[in-house]
Amino acid sequence: MPLATIGDETNFDEVKAAVFASLGLQAVNSGLYDGVWADSAGRKTIAVHSPINGAKLADVAVAGEGDYERLIGNARDAYSAWSRVPAPKRGEVVRAIGDKLREYVDSLGLLVSLEVGKTPTEGKGEVQEMIDIGDFAVGLSRQLYGVTIASERPEHRLYEQWHPYGVVGVITAFNFPCAVWSWNALIASVIGNVVIWKPSPNAALTAIATTKIVNRVLDEMGLPPLFLLAVDEGRTIGEKLSNDKRIPLLSFTGSIRTGRRVAQAVAARLGRSLLELGGNNAAIVTAAADPEIALRGVAFGALATAGQRCTTTRRLILHESIYDRFIAKLTRVYETVKVGNPLEPGVLVGPLINQYAVMAYRQAIQRAVDEGGRVLAGNRVLTLPGLEGGHYVAPALVEGMPDFEIVCEETFAPILYVLKYRELDEAIAIHNRVDQGLSSAIFSTDLREVERFLSLRGSDCGLANVNTGTAGAEIGGAFGGEKETGGGRESGSDSWKVYARRQTVTINYGESLPLAQGVRFEV
Repeated sequence: MPLATIGDETNFDEVKAAVFASLGLQAVNSGLYDGVWADSAGRKTIAVHSPINGAKLADVAVAGEGDYERLIGNARDAYSAWSRVPAPKRGEVVRAIGDKLREYVDSLGLLVSLEVGKTPTEGKGEVQEMIDIGDFAVGLSRQLYGVTIASERPEHRLYEQWHPYGVVGVITAFNFPCAVWSWNALIASVIGNVVIWKPSPNAALTAIATTKIVNRVLDEMGLPPLFLLAVDEGRTIGEKLSNDKRIPLLSFTGSIRTGRRVAQAVAARLGRSLLELGGNNAAIVTAAADPEIALRGVAFGALATAGQRCTTTRRLILHESIYDRFIAKLTRVYETVKVGNPLEPGVLVGPLINQYAVMAYRQAIQRAVDEGGRVLAGNRVLTLPGLEGGHYVAPALVEGMPDFEIVCEETFAPILYVLKYRELDEAIAIHNRVDQGLSSAIFSTDLREVERFLSLRGSDCGLANVNTGTAGAEIGGAFGGEKETGGGRESGSDSWKVYARRQTVTINYGESLPLAQGVRFEV
């Protein structure tokens, strides 16, 4: 059922009670779904706390090493049945899943807020993203096209077709606790795959609630379980998925350091990995920029989700002629933006996910200062009345230089490094000098500047934005980046091909056996 009115959204306990009732969550929840929900009794549990105030939300009984073989076996059995269903029929199933998710936009969105600290509008937007990708997958179910190729041999037909891989592993991060799963799972399933999800322990409840909703649809339709779940407390399930030859494709979203280990493990068994790793995204603001659009775009890009998006704007590259004016306005935004309980109206910046993120924030700013940087705003850990157990910081603006080591690293916190440039080529060189290559932006009304930024000699990122910020993306376009971001592509466009194996088919319908390239072989 959809979430009924909950009265004052700022009342944390009321929100939690209404959300848990709507989503069927308990004080202790099973974190293992392998076709049935595992009994929580006797299992090790992890506690899930809200970053808003440190309050305990619930316990989760986690999957263990001994559960893995059963998980894989059940997934493979489900694949055997699901892959025989015609793709358009699979699309009808995904349509029903999208319709069911529409009933839970409010409650599931608020659970995202409670568990990872997003504002309600961001939390609900994440659920809407799942619905949108479901709609995309429904259309895709009738468009899994293969090309027909002209054969050089007479009376031969040559074409390509695509088959599902089988069981696909998906490992997700806390910051988009259900949307990124849907990018992978709904597209992979409409192609005919079964998905095993290993979520971040920091977002276990959102994963459990989502898994309950989507599999309820499958149960009602008499279908096998297609979306399996294994919450663990660390690396156990992720390492097993990485090293298992029965997982042809493993999608991983997370840090570069962990992604490198995943890629090495999967490559060692000659499997395929889809990597969505770190971003160190920059926005160039030129002298020809619309100042209001640029200010809003930079502010949203840097502050949304408290700087905990892989697409967060982390470097601002400003033309010297507008530098002082723009910084003065941006500093006022930083000094007045409302930081606090994301459930409260008007709050734009919520908490960091945990104390380690706060520590990283402090250390990064100190390193910038040690390298010669100057703090323009922020650099404060906040203790807010009634939220003493939460993890809040003041968004920081730090003036620096492009060659600072810390500027070239990603810190998952609201820190924006401000850099100055004179010529556009210099700005693009600054932009491209980091090892990450996810999202990029330029703010300019000069067509030549824009086209230069979009040219082969411009942005080296997977995402390039003009007069809009680095953060956020629509589901119709392929999402992903280059360099140490991993090269993966998820969501729209032809990214569905990542979840399928290509097969080239040759058919000889003649009465002779001509060979290609004029080769003759007579016996």
